[in-house]
Amino acid sequence: MTASSDIAAIGERVAAGERLNAADAARLWREASDAQLRRWAAAARARFHPPDRCTYLIMRIINYTNVCVAQCDYCAFYALPGNPEGYVLEREQVFAKIDELLKLGGDLAGFNGGFHPHLTLDYYCDLFAAIRARYGERLEFYALTVAEFLYLADRAKLSLEQTALRLKTAGVRWITGGGAEILTEDFRRRHSKFKYTVEDFFAAQRAILKAGLRTTATMVIGFDESLEERIEHLERVREFQDETGGLASFLCWTYKPFGTKLGGAEVSRREYLRHLALCRLYLDNVERLRTSVLTQNENALEGLLWGADDFDLPIEDEVTQKAGAVIDLDFESLLARVRALGLTPEYRRAAAAAA
Repeated sequence: MTASSDIAAIGERVAAGERLNAADAARLWREASDAQLRRWAAAARARFHPPDRCTYLIMRIINYTNVCVAQCDYCAFYALPGNPEGYVLEREQVFAKIDELLKLGGDLAGFNGGFHPHLTLDYYCDLFAAIRARYGERLEFYALTVAEFLYLADRAKLSLEQTALRLKTAGVRWITGGGAEILTEDFRRRHSKFKYTVEDFFAAQRAILKAGLRTTATMVIGFDESLEERIEHLERVREFQDETGGLASFLCWTYKPFGTKLGGAEVSRREYLRHLALCRLYLDNVERLRTSVLTQNENALEGLLWGADDFDLPIEDEVTQKAGAVIDLDFESLLARVRALGLTPEYRRAAAAAA
């Protein structure tokens, strides 16, 4: 069997529903053509979703504070405690951002700040309870990332399970898989003075699920990670989903390098699309694969032909905007581009369907 026929055999086998291993994934990445990866990923997508349809959300990431002690070298957003540029939003400022989101037709807010050493668990519980009381079922919100949740539990000197239950009592339903970046221990040691281990990360997600909350999986590519590290990340996500079945979706976006200590260059459109296809093929147990308009703009929409089935139309995210992301509020133009790809976009109400 020739090398090309061997690659074709791997791809067709996986598109038919058989499971990739790490060696298979590496070979596909290095040797499969763009046309092959796109075709096989589209076939894998079709096991879960109609080929001519996709879903989307209008959402806002509310960066309630920029004070953080993690000091990740890939972040252009954070301010250390005592920095005069540090801030914490007042509750009325948070409400104003949510009100604007609702006026634009969105119904999902995500909260993302950092490791603020002076914000207590009570602060978060009071804020989220106030949001739930004010907006009820008109709004769903992603309260914290897994990384922030870990830090908050440490600061509160409570177990992960106790912390999750406190948040649930305050009206929280979701804690997202944010803060994953690349889930290898070496990556985390290289890039942050204070970021939790991979084992910590998944322990937190288990506690979140055990408390009856929901969670997601995320990944960011384009730092200095190797192909092997990317595949290890996918393997760990797949194993966790095999174990728990609790990951509602997988979102991959790309590192924005501007203003960061790490610097570097952005990954190309082609590399992002190929990676989305590899994610769809590897993550055979995650139904919803999301493409990132926030970091790839219009290019992300082509990802709907490379295995993705869902996307956000964001109206704000200071973390990525500080590092060079540009947000397009011309939603109709973006949706027209989706239709031009031969797909029918359907709005997926987060508040009604628990995202």
